Amino acid sequence: MTNHPLGSTERCNPASANFDQLSTLEMVRLMNREDAHVPLAIAPAVPQIAQVVELMAERLAGNGRIFYQGAGTSGRLAVLDAVELLPTFSLEPGRVVPLLAGGTEAMFHSIEGAEDDPLAGKRDLAKHDFGSEDMLIAIAASGRTPYALGGLAYAAEIGAQSAAIVCNLHTPMADAAKTAIELIVGPEVLTGSTRLKAGSAQKFVLNMLSTCTMAKLGKVYNNLMVDVRPSNSKLRKRAVRIVQEVADLAEGAARELLEETRWDVKLALLSALSGAEIGKARKALNATNGQIRAALAKLVF
Repeated sequence: MTNHPLGSTERCNPASANFDQLSTLEMVRLMNREDAHVPLAIAPAVPQIAQVVELMAERLAGNGRIFYQGAGTSGRLAVLDAVELLPTFSLEPGRVVPLLAGGTEAMFHSIEGAEDDPLAGKRDLAKHDFGSEDMLIAIAASGRTPYALGGLAYAAEIGAQSAAIVCNLHTPMADAAKTAIELIVGPEVLTGSTRLKAGSAQKFVLNMLSTCTMAKLGKVYNNLMVDVRPSNSKLRKRAVRIVQEVADLAEGAARELLEETRWDVKLALLSALSGAEIGKARKALNATNGQIRAALAKLVF
């Protein structure tokens, strides 16, 4: 089979050539088999993913911001990742900014032609005062979306860090970005429907980028979300369990401490682990940029 000019994501998949004639069970089994290729496609890109995590953490530790930019499924996945950072890690609004071709309306409706304007990619970044201390992560399965290419060109123009998450080899976006994360998932079960394996691969990588970056910023202790914002009953119960488990406290004592710290999980933990009163624990956290281990060492040793 010859290569499609737009890459492997646009080729017909011989494994699903008779997809519409399969039984329901056979359809589902086939999709499950194809989806199993996704983690294998990500593995070769792990070094580049780690490199991007380091760059993201450097920027967020300072005054920089992270911008995601994409169209269609790629852009919507980026929006989901960015939005969930606020309640999960108490990240300040505006530190990770998702830009979707066509704007907010495109989250729920297809905006025809929105992805075809490279100047829109530049304009959307400029509206947010995107600068050299920021970082752009452009996302597109094809690796050639004009909207994302416009953003990458603007990042290069002003000397900002950039990365591209793509699902084809040797694409314009990979060439334009300083770091390329190439996820070669192969042809889709439905030809060209990159919301499938390509979308799954992009979501996996966004999970890695944001989770590992937040861990490096001290928003994870062991494997616990210690910067979670307990904004509802479920999250308050999770906060109590975290303090119970790490500080070896009874449920009532953990809840009382959290109420005393106004449901600041990290502060409650540090106070419990160090034995320091809350004001002193807060000062130690502030002095160590919110890093529990560093603050604990400061208080105990």
